[in-house]
Amino acid sequence: MPVLAFDHVNVRTPNLEAMIAFYGRVLGMHPGRRPDFDFPGAWLYLGDQALVHLVGIDQDLRGGGTITLEHFALRATGLAEFRDLLEAEGVAHSVDTVPGFPVLQVNFRDPDGNHIHVDFDAAEG
Repeated sequence: MPVLAFDHVNVRTPNLEAMIAFYGRVLGMHPGRRPDFDFPGAWLYLGDQALVHLVGIDQDLRGGGTITLEHFALRATGLAEFRDLLEAEGVAHSVDTVPGFPVLQVNFRDPDGNHIHVDFDAAEG
């Protein structure tokens, strides 16, 4: 069984509407078709791929225990425009090099504190 590709990440959140709005404004993802589950949520798409599955929950999970997923990452182009967008949205971020790789990472957190980084070709820096 060869793995073909990454499919999606599932994120539980007590702030469903805020998360949908954030991922739309900051990462250009839009809610789309989702199975008729018996719990609240949204599937957020880039093009025709649902990359982030949000599950609405009642309790705030921040600060409770050890996390097992440290971050997820996306690849993009347009570093300057993305940094301008983050600044306009008031999203704290850092731009970091990857030692030995031609990659610049823009690291930031979503409204629930989940770590995301978007990778750009170092030539864009």
